[in-house]
Amino acid sequence: MTANKSVSDLFKSFANQTILIIGDVMIDSYIKGKIERMSPEAPVPVVTVIGKEERLGGAANVALNIQSLGAKPVLCAIIGDDANAKTLENLFKKNKLSIEGLLPIKNRPTTIKTRIICDNSHVLRLDEEISNEISSSEEKKMVQKISSIIRKQKISVVVFEDYDKGCITPNLIKEVVKLAAKTNIPVAVDPKKRNFLSYNGVTLFKPNLKELKEGLKLKSLNPKNRAEVEKSAEALRKTLNAGMVLLTLSENGVYISDGKNKHILPAHKRNVIDVSGAGDTVIAIAALCLGAKSDSKALAELANLAGGLVCEKAGVVPIDKKQLLEEALKQV
Repeated sequence: MTANKSVSDLFKSFANQTILIIGDVMIDSYIKGKIERMSPEAPVPVVTVIGKEERLGGAANVALNIQSLGAKPVLCAIIGDDANAKTLENLFKKNKLSIEGLLPIKNRPTTIKTRIICDNSHVLRLDEEISNEISSSEEKKMVQKISSIIRKQKISVVVFEDYDKGCITPNLIKEVVKLAAKTNIPVAVDPKKRNFLSYNGVTLFKPNLKELKEGLKLKSLNPKNRAEVEKSAEALRKTLNAGMVLLTLSENGVYISDGKNKHILPAHKRNVIDVSGAGDTVIAIAALCLGAKSDSKALAELANLAGGLVCEKAGVVPIDKKQLLEEALKQV
């Protein structure tokens, strides 16, 4: 990590940034209950509900991480024209996030993932969603909305947060990357399988190991074999003509390459409770470091540190800026 003053200055610079996040938003719904008997109607347990909670999920969690770090997030996404859309908008307002980038679409449900938790165990998940790509007319409206936001606001970085739910299409990617290049805005990507090789010419591409293997159709990749990791990541960087590839390797840390400099950084020892949402935190940190023009190693170090810290907390929660700064200063 860089010197104390540089770390402190980096964190202060976050407050001057506005990050545009494009991606799939959803509601994470949690039903907490207890199981005391089996159903007389079928061989299934009966869950007695003792509590419910709804949170913002998907790309909205990246926005919450950006906000937690002191920057301004602007989220551009599709939602349904239904009751769950109203719930999602209320969650945006409750969390002080702007709804100007949300595009309602008729006959398409707002994505909601309902998790049933009993005695701290995840019993069942119910997904209400349509993951088909949006239509060409809806895509055009999305591009227009994104263009309008970029014209009106000083955007530091554009982030694609892709959950394969249909909001992001190859043509939308092409149009936004072109627009960002014209306005000298860096583009960071947290990909999924469907559009994996469509992100040509982006500034930073952040897959995890599974996504890299699927995206490049690799039969195997040993994360502990540096030569294998470098070869695969470099092949991806060249294929996409990307400025940087930041590859997360779970308990084996992260790998980053900007074409000139390559680093594998080991994971920090943590009391891992829940890995959910760690990728959202990593891309949020990476985006803000891009906006601050950090070098690739410093970016990877801070993203690696933050990803580990959120894994110590249960559920999907944004990074705590104060805690991250304290931990980053210890690493100097």
